[in-house]
Amino acid sequence: MTPEPIDIDWTRIDTVFLDMDGTLLDLHFDNHFWLEHMPRRYAEARGIPVATARAELHARYHDLAGTIEWYCLDHWSRELGFDVALLKREVEHLIAVHPRVVEFLELLGARGRRRVLVTNAHQRALALKLERTRLAGHFEHIICAHDLGAIKETPGFWSRVQTIEPFDPTRTLFVDDNPQVLRAAHDYGFGWLLAVGAPDSRAAPRRVEGFATITDFGQLIPGLDAAQSTGSISSGLGD
Repeated sequence: MTPEPIDIDWTRIDTVFLDMDGTLLDLHFDNHFWLEHMPRRYAEARGIPVATARAELHARYHDLAGTIEWYCLDHWSRELGFDVALLKREVEHLIAVHPRVVEFLELLGARGRRRVLVTNAHQRALALKLERTRLAGHFEHIICAHDLGAIKETPGFWSRVQTIEPFDPTRTLFVDDNPQVLRAAHDYGFGWLLAVGAPDSRAAPRRVEGFATITDFGQLIPGLDAAQSTGSISSGLGD
């Protein structure tokens, strides 16, 4: 069954901020890496059962949830004694773009909306995924939270974004799969927010309480396709 289109007034939107993992990219890669691949590698290195390794790692993950360290590959490399970015390459074939994402990004550009990727992913994870997906050319600006020293969930993050990517939050659409991130954006005054209800293609779709939810970027294409162009946009990749 094709999901219903989402009604958005594109005449009131100049800029679109987009999360990466779980939003543009299938979260299955990250879930598999942290919940399956890393425990196996950790068990092999420590000579312990995989179940023991998984329990230990899950406890460590839980302790750092919602912090910049959780997203930091350098932190985990120091803590676990692995080059975590290198381990990610062992399963990089699982990195995948969600359906109709490229079509949506291209149409955004054609309709003159500024496209900005805003991710909590560590720089090395970001580089790997952009290398694998070739999505970088579809954005005017790419913002990595680690370069700003704060993640999207935390107060002050969007003020830091303003210093390198000035924007009017009331005329900006932000799409993310993380409810905490969306709530922080709502508190900052974003006029347009969408949640992603199917971040992992192997898991059942969900609704995100308090936010309009999409399961496929195709739901945004009919309205955007009919929208007027806002004119030319400038590239911020060299900003």
